[in-house]
Amino acid sequence: MLVLLQLLKLLAVAMLLVLVLVLWFIGWKSSLRREEGEEENRGANEEEVGNVAANEGDNVGNEDVNEAAIAENNDVANEIQEEEDDFDDHLGQVIMDRIQWPVQDLQRGCEWTTNLMDNYTIYFGHVLANSFYPVLQRAIGVGSAFEGWSPREQDVVYSVLIPMTPPRGHSFHLELDSAGQRHVRNFRVRVQLECTCTREQQAEDMLCFLHHPEEELRRNQDPSLLDTLCTGSYLDVQKTARWFHQLVRAVWPALPQSHNWHLVLLPSTRSCQLKVTNGRESFRIELLFGVRRDDSAIFVCSQPREAHTASTTWPESYAVAEVEFFKHIARQAPPDSLHLKCLQFFTRLPLGFGFSTYTMKTIVMHLLNVTPVSSWRRRDLLVRLLDIINSLYLCVRAKCLNHFIVGNQRLPQDINLPADVQTAEPYNVLHHLAQQPGAHTHALYEYHILHKWFRRILLAED
Repeated sequence: MLVLLQLLKLLAVAMLLVLVLVLWFIGWKSSLRREEGEEENRGANEEEVGNVAANEGDNVGNEDVNEAAIAENNDVANEIQEEEDDFDDHLGQVIMDRIQWPVQDLQRGCEWTTNLMDNYTIYFGHVLANSFYPVLQRAIGVGSAFEGWSPREQDVVYSVLIPMTPPRGHSFHLELDSAGQRHVRNFRVRVQLECTCTREQQAEDMLCFLHHPEEELRRNQDPSLLDTLCTGSYLDVQKTARWFHQLVRAVWPALPQSHNWHLVLLPSTRSCQLKVTNGRESFRIELLFGVRRDDSAIFVCSQPREAHTASTTWPESYAVAEVEFFKHIARQAPPDSLHLKCLQFFTRLPLGFGFSTYTMKTIVMHLLNVTPVSSWRRRDLLVRLLDIINSLYLCVRAKCLNHFIVGNQRLPQDINLPADVQTAEPYNVLHHLAQQPGAHTHALYEYHILHKWFRRILLAED
């Protein structure tokens, strides 16, 4: 019985290999026939030119014959192309059936999260209207769920970024932290008091933090932002996170969602993480906060890139720009595009390996930026999957994968970047492979194991 099963497996593999060979053969024959057709057309055209010089009447007959030959060749080429497309589409369907896709309704989760945050924003505005805490803008969905995919089958995290602007009498100034690692850009948000001694601001019954006596300020006005959420002159991420937790908890009872949902705040030092449940379903949400760089899609954000990030350090975040890129692709993609399926497959496949989700996402974004989005349909599935895994191998071998946003001159024009981000030298996402020979050797080993898993899934091997 065991021998029979092994024979059946070998037979299945052999059949798939035969299908691939047939596909290659059809493509080769098609290419050969197209070349032969072009040669025949060129010969007919040369003969036609000679006939024009000799006899105009005969030339008319030659044109008719030549047009008929061209039409026949085109018909044959179209039939071959249709056969190839049908075969490719069937092969793509076979691969789709072999992959266990997670059952997720990301659109509902994103819509629910967006509605919750819109309600929060309204109440934030009321509560903070006359305070000297940061002014909170409408939340922006970021991360994989809002890009349309997720590497997780359960416990999907819906991340949102809440832009902050300075309150009355204050201004924010972003300072590049030169002490940061050269592969990331860290900033500090310096908070500066501004004079409010103008007639318009006096009408708001506000004392100037710069020109009124401290005793009068202490007695008649709430403390400035420098005295609440800052360490020295710089906005403190951890203090801001604690304030966010308190604000979210205090506002929750006023929201319509509080009638049917239960809120649980989760521990976090640089963000506000919460879980809402109603007995049947639950959503896990992460509230990040940041300051926009000018009017661009780039923020300095509370989310750290490495452990032990200082509390006054705000790493530069490209999450909003990446969401905008995926929205740009979605506007152009046909309804049956599988680019997100390819991304999801390759972010779930290397679980347990050293290849991060962000590495695979960066590779797919680069491919989406240079490959027509119309070439990500089911009939193109095998080729696109091979493109991704081959790109991973080339990057690992070269120990280099350029960041997708920083220094990318080929981004869509509707993604607004600061000049220094757009013209910067791209930093290497795989820089650790170049710095650590042992890590590079291990990455090559892991790639070969991953490649075996990839083939096993495509060939339906156990």
